[in-house]
Amino acid sequence: MSTVPESRRLALKAATALGMALTLTLTLPLPQPVLAQTPAGPDRVVYHIDNAGLQATKGLRNIRNHLDVAPDTEIVVVTHAEGVDFLMEGAKDPKNPNIDYAALVSALKARKVRFEVCEITLKNRNLKREQFSLDAEFTPSGVVRIGRLQAREGYAYIKP
Repeated sequence: MSTVPESRRLALKAATALGMALTLTLTLPLPQPVLAQTPAGPDRVVYHIDNAGLQATKGLRNIRNHLDVAPDTEIVVVTHAEGVDFLMEGAKDPKNPNIDYAALVSALKARKVRFEVCEITLKNRNLKREQFSLDAEFTPSGVVRIGRLQAREGYAYIKP
């Protein structure tokens, strides 16, 4: 028969089990966040514009600067809500009417930047494709497109 009281024996068993669990926990690798895996190659970036008046001029300048430093970057500009306005025919910066968006967009399009307009926005605002620059492409949902570019295709996200 043991001379160790039952409560002390149970406490020693619990301490031993806790020590073993801690040892096992400390030796296992920590879980790593799941990141979209992209093959080696150029950076990929999605620029999100949902308010042309606040973001378009700044965003287009950011994209130009981005490509000046990293010319191989693959850039997609996804627009929705009021963000589509700068891609409409004849659009100009409301704060500086000397800034003609069509010329800036065409120059970036020549550098392989893609400009996408949300079709849900078209429906909600009663807009037609024909009202947009020929440089604009269309996507069923701007928000879904942004999410997929990030989660499935490894694009970094920038909102100017």
